[in-house]
Amino acid sequence: MKRVFIKKGRKKSIMLKHPWIFSGAIEKIDPDIKAGDMVLICDNSGKPLALGYINPYSQITIRIISWDIEKEKSWKYDKLIIDKLKNAIDLRINYFNLLETNAFRLVNSEADLLPGLIIDKYDKTLVIQILTLGMDRFKDVIVNFLLDYLSPKCIYERSDTYVRKKEGLQLIKGPIHGNPPEKQEILENGYKFLVDIKNGQKTGFYLDQRDNRKELLKFCREKIILNCFSYTGAFSVYGLKGGAKHVINLEASNSAIELAKEIMHLNKLDKYGQTFIAGNVFEILRAMKKEGKKFDLIILDPPKFAHTQSNLDNAIRGYKEINLQAMQLLKPGGILFTFTCSGTISHELFSKIITWAAMDSKRIVQVIKRLTHPIDHPYLTSFLESEYLKGLICKIF
Repeated sequence: MKRVFIKKGRKKSIMLKHPWIFSGAIEKIDPDIKAGDMVLICDNSGKPLALGYINPYSQITIRIISWDIEKEKSWKYDKLIIDKLKNAIDLRINYFNLLETNAFRLVNSEADLLPGLIIDKYDKTLVIQILTLGMDRFKDVIVNFLLDYLSPKCIYERSDTYVRKKEGLQLIKGPIHGNPPEKQEILENGYKFLVDIKNGQKTGFYLDQRDNRKELLKFCREKIILNCFSYTGAFSVYGLKGGAKHVINLEASNSAIELAKEIMHLNKLDKYGQTFIAGNVFEILRAMKKEGKKFDLIILDPPKFAHTQSNLDNAIRGYKEINLQAMQLLKPGGILFTFTCSGTISHELFSKIITWAAMDSKRIVQVIKRLTHPIDHPYLTSFLESEYLKGLICKIF
């Protein structure tokens, strides 16, 4: 087996089960190793530590898939991938009542020890996203297993994210097996949604907010709600189902707004109080403040502001600004559902950002509950980057 040797004093993160190895930790590699190869990771004395795949052209040079180095002489890589796929899928399939929720994540990349692989289930359609060269080499193995194990009507690939370019991979989007409908209908907690699998954000729908949307039901009755970054209006559906008096949706994408209107109709909510506004959320909130508008409940579910550590400072300013604006627009005693999906923003840092926004807005913030991702989006304690979604339910005085 081809080997990679780690520098002296640089194996601690590997022993702590962190799945990434950067180029600066590598002392030497065996000759003839190619990008995407499986390699045995050894310390500087040659003692095996873990197994992973390598891409010298990526900032993350090695991604670990197993620390079970006792099997090093008998590794069957296809079987290793299949076993991990089965373990991940069984966790989810056995948890959900498909008559109420038939859309959820089956594989969550590093958190399921399958770095670079995401698989989402939308009823009988599966969407796969392969982000790394090493995982891309197992594409046929993955697809064949999914066809055999789950018998989906369709498998659609959404490997069209910029991360692929960092791996030296082309962007790919298209059907692998069958072809999804233009708008895939799904169930979430008994409510109906439409998913644009081919062109929607991520793989089409934000499955990771399922439990948090359900939490919203407890706070909506007779409330006027402002849903910022509303996308296709999933939070708004829950708001109206929870008895909200009126929901205002702010979203930059006109196509997302049109789909949101269809979803409202699908759930027989189009006759209830609702408004859709297209534009820049920051600018719209500033304008609303000047107009003296006030709301009972505001939802802030913005896109990722911090993609890397290098733009963390700008992201902090963005999160503080958007939360400050929301606090200024809330009535005394109003409720704020606020989120960040940036992995580089910790729970502690996010709480500080909310505190800073409260100070500048001269409001008092009472945290009612801390929110995170649901069971189909697990994270590793050794890899806190996988705990990306943080949220707070706050009462603003």
